[in-house]
Amino acid sequence: MKANFISAIRLTLFCALFFSGIYTLSIYGIAQLAPNYGNGEIVTVNGKNHHINVAQKFVSDKYFWPRPSAVDYNAAGSGGSNKGITNPEYLSLVQSRIDTFLLKNPGVTRIEVPSELVTASGSGLDPNISVQGAKIQADRIAKTRSIDEQKVLDIIEKNTEKPLLGMLGTEKINVLKLNIALDQLK
Repeated sequence: MKANFISAIRLTLFCALFFSGIYTLSIYGIAQLAPNYGNGEIVTVNGKNHHINVAQKFVSDKYFWPRPSAVDYNAAGSGGSNKGITNPEYLSLVQSRIDTFLLKNPGVTRIEVPSELVTASGSGLDPNISVQGAKIQADRIAKTRSIDEQKVLDIIEKNTEKPLLGMLGTEKINVLKLNIALDQLK
């Protein structure tokens, strides 16, 4: 028993030292090699700083809508709703989001609505949507802004991020970058 007790204390001390010091410093060191030193990408629009890696709230019809957020896009309180697909309250909320999306995007059928536009991510702060999620909103945005839909589709194409090394992950679009590009249209 004494041998097990001493081994357990050694393992605890090793883990505390490794995960509190060595591992943390190594991750910090790797982050220093990244662009912006691991602080994420910051863009200034109209004198206000926005973090590209954190979802922003857009509700106007003239903008692309991000994923819904269970934490109302508050980066200080990241988290999901923790409600499952059998929860009646959750199902009602998703149905409400679908109804709102269909009302604001006439011509789109229920089956065409991408799930990421009506369900929140695990963190509630996912800044990206799929290419399909952007394209399905193009008609609404073009009509609201009184511009050709092809201009909106071109902006989507220019802002599409390809998978890492062409194979890791999926194509995605940062909603904030997309909306900034929309505002810069002449």
